[in-house]
Amino acid sequence: MLLRNRFLLLLALAALLAFLSLSLQFFSRWLPVSMQLKTGTHIHPEFAVHLIAGAQGREDDLNAKNRKRIMPNPLTEPPAIDPLYEASLYCNTPGITERSMEGHAPHNMKLLSVQVLIRHGDRYPLYAIPKTKRPDIDCVLEPSRKPSHPRLTDFISHMSRGAEGQMDGILNGLPRFPSHSFCEMGELTQTGVVQHLRNGQLLRDIYIKKHKLLSKDWTAKQLYLESTGKSRTLQSGLALLYSFLPEFDWRKINFKHQWSTIFCSGHCDCPMRNHFLEEEQRRQYSFRVKNINLEKTYISMAKVVGVPTRQLRASNPIDSLLCHFCHNVSFPCTKNGCIDIEHFKVIKSHQIEDEKERHEKQLYVKYAKLATHPLLNQTVNRMYRIAQGKKEDIFTLYSAHDVTLSPVLSSMGLTEARFPRFAARLVFELWHNPEKKKEHYVRILYNGEDVTFQTSFCRDHERRSNQPLCPLDKFAKFVQKELFLALNSTSYYDACHQRSV
Repeated sequence: MLLRNRFLLLLALAALLAFLSLSLQFFSRWLPVSMQLKTGTHIHPEFAVHLIAGAQGREDDLNAKNRKRIMPNPLTEPPAIDPLYEASLYCNTPGITERSMEGHAPHNMKLLSVQVLIRHGDRYPLYAIPKTKRPDIDCVLEPSRKPSHPRLTDFISHMSRGAEGQMDGILNGLPRFPSHSFCEMGELTQTGVVQHLRNGQLLRDIYIKKHKLLSKDWTAKQLYLESTGKSRTLQSGLALLYSFLPEFDWRKINFKHQWSTIFCSGHCDCPMRNHFLEEEQRRQYSFRVKNINLEKTYISMAKVVGVPTRQLRASNPIDSLLCHFCHNVSFPCTKNGCIDIEHFKVIKSHQIEDEKERHEKQLYVKYAKLATHPLLNQTVNRMYRIAQGKKEDIFTLYSAHDVTLSPVLSSMGLTEARFPRFAARLVFELWHNPEKKKEHYVRILYNGEDVTFQTSFCRDHERRSNQPLCPLDKFAKFVQKELFLALNSTSYYDACHQRSV
């Protein structure tokens, strides 16, 4: 009898422990969601496991305990397109180990030059959602705050002496690094600086340490640097250069100012380019008004903030919401409620769907071909000069925007490439076989992935050749001739001034 009582007691105790364990699991699983109710933000259950209290940087401390993380951790790519996963890739938060294929070529090949086109790093929004508090982001660089970089302290010190650098035009009056305790509209954040310090370090390990592209006594003539007249592009370029160059020397830094976001320089007069852009904008509008779910979402958000729907839509809310998302800051709330993750997912999903239709309709591709020809032609001409023995512009850096990279990707037929994330990089490598002096090759890489044989001009070459590189002549033929075939023209001038059939 005593043995039986002990058995029943142990059984009851085991049942009690199992109940407590399940209860703890239940409450720990739903705790983040209950925290959402305080701010009105709904987090999709699929990503609830990735939520943590607090936001990035200074918001990690106890003073920020009323905020929560809303960004998923992109460990593996989902089987179907997911708006939150795509948004997290767009944020490009430093810390995720990235695989890079830059600098990979057969052992008998020699690297002659590298041309890099980047999008600026993470920035504060360009637009504000009406009647809501702007995201509280600190743009003062502090190495002790995450995300950080081993060279951030030295970067700040060197940029403080930036008056020694040679900057063209309005670039000379721009700050060399972000410094506002409350970010200004469009200002580069510490995350943006770190993204490009990481880019520069990655390229340095490959091109400087491995391929010896530049020596310690490099000269100003070996660099060609160009930036648009925005502080975020200039600062992004400087961050990449600082961690890339063998020795950073202000006396050799000479950034040229590019007034056009498509870098068309002296070849910007192109009426048909503007025509195709207007057609593309009409397509975007038509596609948007057909999306009933999107319109309902805008109506719902407009009620939250207390403005007409058209005013909310005009404020481009996705730009501000992406900042909240990327910096793990709660979405805006008012007395009428909160903008939540479901609103964000609908708008982001529409962006993804719009990208897909954009490729199908081909209007944007026509615009892209005309928009990018001047830049691509400059790239080809520089490669030919170096192939002929010139030692100038061995490393070229264009610091630009998403509206710069996106048409370049489209014009080259890279339809599978994602929309340019923060700190995206597009690299053009020029290679040479020393045993065959007339043979020069091109490799094209996007965010570290070799996309050479995904381009329209080198897809067929991969099937017919054992050479894992694309002949320079094929790239040149595409830029100078084939680019205009879809426009029923034979030259850039004719394509720009003759209406396409």
